[in-house]
Amino acid sequence: MTDDEFDAALIAAAFGLGAEAGWGKVSAAAAARRAGLDLTRAQARFGQTGRILAGFGRLADAHALTGAAAEGPVRDRLFDLLMRRFDFLQLHRPGVLALLKALPLQPLWALYLAQATLESMGWMLEAAGVSARGLRGEITRRGLGVVWALGLRAWMNDETADLSTTMAAVDVALNRADQVAARFTPDVMGGGGEIVPFDAAGVEDALMSDPPNLA
Repeated sequence: MTDDEFDAALIAAAFGLGAEAGWGKVSAAAAARRAGLDLTRAQARFGQTGRILAGFGRLADAHALTGAAAEGPVRDRLFDLLMRRFDFLQLHRPGVLALLKALPLQPLWALYLAQATLESMGWMLEAAGVSARGLRGEITRRGLGVVWALGLRAWMNDETADLSTTMAAVDVALNRADQVAARFTPDVMGGGGEIVPFDAAGVEDALMSDPPNLA
């Protein structure tokens, strides 16, 4: 078993255990026992639960990035990338929902996931042809992070087979991000193919205020 196969098996077992018993019961050792994996190898690769979360994020990013469209409008490419990432979450839906439920009691996990999500959004932007570097890139990542958060809120309650509710939420949020960012710079997702808002707090507040009701 390669390292990638081992990691995927342990992470899947961890999310399965989290769904069944709650994340308070999740550890690398418990996940390894559940999946019949070598404990020594599990300890070396996943010494703490945070590494399981980090590994899950990497797998989600890889799922989104593999085979991602190399051409087309930036907005469409971002939509595709975010939905591909939600498709991966859907594969582990019970465990992800249990994790989100546990986060208020795990502030360190919540802080880590917030930062990891921003890093993931940087990868999504770069894959869509948008720079995520520098101050401008940092602000852009935050804006896309808000789009992801709005999509995640819809996904948590999405019982459709094709995630149509989540798709609608992401679509509306991307449209709104374009409109909000246009207040700061004229060409956001248009011909220039770049998202370039300048005020992080202003963009985040504008996106989160009065979010669209898709129920």
